[in-house]
Amino acid sequence: MAKKLKTTQRVEHAQQKLKRRDYERALAELHVELVKLQQWVVHKGMKICVVFEGRDTAGKGGTIKAITERVSPRVFRVIALPTPTEREKSQMYIQRYIPHLPAAGEVVIFDRSWYNRAGVERVMGFCTEEQVKRFLDAVPSVEKAIIESGVILLKYWLEVSPKEQTRRLQARINDGRKVWKLSPMDLKSYSRWYDYSRARDDMFAETDTSWAPWFVARSDDKRQARLNIIRHLLDHIPYEDLPRETVTLPKRQDPNGYEEPNYPLKVIPERHWPTG
Repeated sequence: MAKKLKTTQRVEHAQQKLKRRDYERALAELHVELVKLQQWVVHKGMKICVVFEGRDTAGKGGTIKAITERVSPRVFRVIALPTPTEREKSQMYIQRYIPHLPAAGEVVIFDRSWYNRAGVERVMGFCTEEQVKRFLDAVPSVEKAIIESGVILLKYWLEVSPKEQTRRLQARINDGRKVWKLSPMDLKSYSRWYDYSRARDDMFAETDTSWAPWFVARSDDKRQARLNIIRHLLDHIPYEDLPRETVTLPKRQDPNGYEEPNYPLKVIPERHWPTG
């Protein structure tokens, strides 16, 4: 009986959501490592490409924000392309993504990518099955060429349970801070869970290659998923901690007679907001 109780306790512990305090402490430590990675990428002229795909509400945006909030946007560039123009629709499908691939000293993060064709475009009928087949046949070779050009390519799929997806979409409906995240496409996609599952399975079967594998993160606990993905990313990009010179602030210059002008500045009123 004691052995069974311990097993139950482990299961309950595994299901507990990560507390905010523990999450923020762990994230702060990872942010330090991401800054070290940034400095190394610039120093060595590395080229990093990170692709984020997954279910609606799986937490792609929050994960990307967690990665980028303490690094330079000039090094960590986030790409979230809008609906293609008529001209872009006439191009080779992957053509509009190619210009956004990283140059030396850059980390490019795709918030959805060329895999739109294998997912939302396929499920929602924005392309034909023949177009999907041609894409799935071609993309492994394209990704191999990207890697052979010196790019480190990481592909992440965020997976959320049906129950948690429902909860998050309901929250978007009821929370004025999140209504902008809810689109008619989200509602249509919600009703097609298993169509998306089949599309995901086909995508994995054709594009989960030895040179560009898919890494899956379960994200019912968003905080835990973010930490796991950042740790994984850091583990899969070789970097070192560059030595830093000791920084000392210089002495500030003397005023030499300077006085603040008597100018009628338009000062923002100071308000005391409630803290608890």
